[in-house]
Amino acid sequence: MKRIFIYIFIALSFMGCHQANLEDRAVELWAYLPDVQMLEKSRAYMTEDFYAVLDTLLYRLPSHEAMDHAYNYWFTTDDGSLLSASPSKVEGICQRDADHAEATICGHHLSMERVKNQWLISDFDGRKEDGIRYISNNRKEQAVREAISAYLLREVAPLYKQGDICIPTLQMVYETDSCVWGDYLVLWYQVAGDSLEFVSGGIHPGVMRLHIDANGKPQVTQFEQVEDGARFESSAKRLFGEHFDMFMNIHSNESVREAVRLEQTNEYLKNHGLEYIIRPL
Repeated sequence: MKRIFIYIFIALSFMGCHQANLEDRAVELWAYLPDVQMLEKSRAYMTEDFYAVLDTLLYRLPSHEAMDHAYNYWFTTDDGSLLSASPSKVEGICQRDADHAEATICGHHLSMERVKNQWLISDFDGRKEDGIRYISNNRKEQAVREAISAYLLREVAPLYKQGDICIPTLQMVYETDSCVWGDYLVLWYQVAGDSLEFVSGGIHPGVMRLHIDANGKPQVTQFEQVEDGARFESSAKRLFGEHFDMFMNIHSNESVREAVRLEQTNEYLKNHGLEYIIRPL
């Protein structure tokens, strides 16, 4: 009987020591929660899949999408300071199996996974699935944008006096799986030294009708445009329906249009390895 008590004591001591080690590791990992810079040193303290999600959210999406995403608030407190710099007392620890554990720190849940005998951050407050879903939706959105841009370059751009580069600007009003209502700007530029200068172009509001091809890629099958002149308002109301007011707010705001033009033109230049100063229209 005495021997049994000794074994139980040893086992409980081991478990207590193991839990203390897990708590210490959780505190160590907490210090490597990323900030908006996503420092390279954090990579060694995360599982590959969790790092890939965060890296994609911050660096692999269009800049405006990355900056708008709630990712920026995942690792900050209510006053905007970084969680990684806040006190990191472990409030609870739960080891689900030999290779998975979760620590509760400052009311947040830090998931850990043992990889090659090292405990690493595998998730934070269950955000990984949110990130994967957001990335998937963004890639679908980008495919739609690419299809619309390709259509505008093919069908609308030739209607204008041509320059060196034609870059569409897309302001989406409303989307479904088969249609995109928007305000589309098609602009030709010429290269003048280190600058892009406007040559010609125009605004083409309307609805793009889409079809998914055999490869799963969206293609524009029809573009019904708002009419010019006296029939502008009536045709816009017919095409945009309940989204007419939203369309007019976008269409009539020149400062927003210019901000979007600069943003999307810079994104185009970045994606094509080009560096030019974008001159005002």
